[in-house]
Amino acid sequence: MDYNSFFTRDYKSLMEQAPRRRLRWTGLHTLLLVSVMVTVSTVLIFVSADAEATRSAVPSPVANESPARRITIPLNFPALQADEETQPLTQPAATAPASTDDQAESALEADWRTVKVRRGDSLARIFRREGLAPTDLHRIVELGRITRTLRNLRPGQVFRFQVDADGRLLAMEYEINRLESLIVTRRDDGFEARAVQHTLESRLAYAAGEIHSSLFEAGKAAGLTDGLIMELVGIFGWDIDFAMDIRRGDSFSLLYEEQYLEGEKVKDGPIVAAEFTSQGRTYRAVRYTDARGRTDYYTPDGHSMRKAFLRTPVDFRRISSRFGRRHHPTLNRMKMHKGVDYAAKRGTPIKAAGDGRIVFRGRKGGYGRVIIIQHGGRYSTLYAHMSAFKKGLRVGSRVRQGQIIGFVGSSGRATGPHLHYEFRVNGVHRNPLTVKLPDAAPIRREYVQDFRLKTEGLLSQLDMHNRTRLALRQP
Repeated sequence: MDYNSFFTRDYKSLMEQAPRRRLRWTGLHTLLLVSVMVTVSTVLIFVSADAEATRSAVPSPVANESPARRITIPLNFPALQADEETQPLTQPAATAPASTDDQAESALEADWRTVKVRRGDSLARIFRREGLAPTDLHRIVELGRITRTLRNLRPGQVFRFQVDADGRLLAMEYEINRLESLIVTRRDDGFEARAVQHTLESRLAYAAGEIHSSLFEAGKAAGLTDGLIMELVGIFGWDIDFAMDIRRGDSFSLLYEEQYLEGEKVKDGPIVAAEFTSQGRTYRAVRYTDARGRTDYYTPDGHSMRKAFLRTPVDFRRISSRFGRRHHPTLNRMKMHKGVDYAAKRGTPIKAAGDGRIVFRGRKGGYGRVIIIQHGGRYSTLYAHMSAFKKGLRVGSRVRQGQIIGFVGSSGRATGPHLHYEFRVNGVHRNPLTVKLPDAAPIRREYVQDFRLKTEGLLSQLDMHNRTRLALRQP
């Protein structure tokens, strides 16, 4: 018999030969067979595990699945105790199709595609670049006033899109700013938009400082922003002339709010309590909002920090001429100066010193362009040498304290741009720098108890911080 080739075997001769003796199975043969089977089974198990891991690593097309078929498995199943009996799993009954709200929630939980607005971008250009349907854009824009913000995009703003495998827009989020977002969600009949306001967390912060050269430098050294420094000036500006009264050694302390979003500081809030010591005299103020929603600053006993009149109605560089007799620079003779001259840059805004009604607007001899405001029955103020009046104001117009009424100039008899300001009580001229200004209305009687309840704690905190700071300064 030729064993060299399988195809040349003599099968007939093999069949005619006497049958061969069978091999006898021994313990060695059985052991070898079992070893081979165990090895093959182990290999198959590892191959199957690798294949299963590969399949699980590939993300499934969740966006294409019906929300009703998605099953969320909680991670907090209680562990089975040794004496507990494991019950067989049963096939759950068929559930109804998920609602449209469930579909929207499913879309919002999925991954988002983030897009930053580029210079010159419009929503139409972004949709075209992202391959989104123009019909969807039209439906979103037509949702009404809530989507008006989509017309004025700024570079750096962020869009997030949820798009399924077919390129269909499921949801869109537009970050208007860090505190506001617009969320658009697909519905069965189109889209729905809603505005989301992010809630800020308020925390109280404390700052204090001593003036060595200027309030601005002392405020910066205490960690205050320009806005907080100006707010501090505005609170005490009726009692302290920050241009003339500040001295070396004056000090301040304050409690103010800091606004946080998700643990990150976003901005400074308002000052809630403050103290300022100037030339040995201490002034204190606390912030209070009454039941009508009106917010103002008051002394600890409920009197308004605000006066009925501003001490200085213009941001000036220096006082160029004070109240009293002086040598007139243009008439070249001694003459009573019935006001105060504030030298300022031409065009500097002039503000109304108090609430009132304009009784004169026009030219008045050497005063040049003048506005006179009547404040009730007793008080009136005059503003002269203006370069221009604020548009829209005329005789009879009502103005509010701090409202811009004109601009610094040198009209009339003037040697340079400045504001000539006069203050009259019952028609008699008074020195604007020293006249006692009437207070604004105090806390209303029905709010006194609520005022004390809300402000005593703030003032106590301020006192505690001040005592701690002074104790740390002592050797």
